[in-house]
Amino acid sequence: MLIQKQGAEENKAATKEEEYRRQHHWRTRILIIDDEPDITLAFRKALRGKGFEQVETANDPILALKNFKAGLYDLLIIDIVMSQMDGFSLYEEIRKIDNKVKVCFITAFEINYQALRSVFPSATTTGDIGCFIRKPVDMDDLVKRIKEEMQ
Repeated sequence: MLIQKQGAEENKAATKEEEYRRQHHWRTRILIIDDEPDITLAFRKALRGKGFEQVETANDPILALKNFKAGLYDLLIIDIVMSQMDGFSLYEEIRKIDNKVKVCFITAFEINYQALRSVFPSATTTGDIGCFIRKPVDMDDLVKRIKEEMQ
């Protein structure tokens, strides 16, 4: 009887934690970096509309890197093809500052697997990389991918 009660309490605690995460995903601190202001604006509006309240944007990857601080964000959404600095180079530099921040890459172009291998040498598939999203982005899919990354 005691074992069953302990098991039920542990399960209840795990369920409460999952429920808390699900309902309080708005606390996730997100930075969207894309050189197209209409993209960052659309993403920010959509994510805030889905309950993510702490969403910031940057349209200049060099300025974003200059202002980036370790522990400031939980998740970065980075466009791969940007005029001033490509997303992979930005990611490599950010990793030197904060190697714990999670990342989702976005692109409208075909995935360059050679470039992926140089940034992620241990990856054998795009699944090993984590979050990789093709534009145009379905906002429900984006929210789903963000939640997956943050678990």
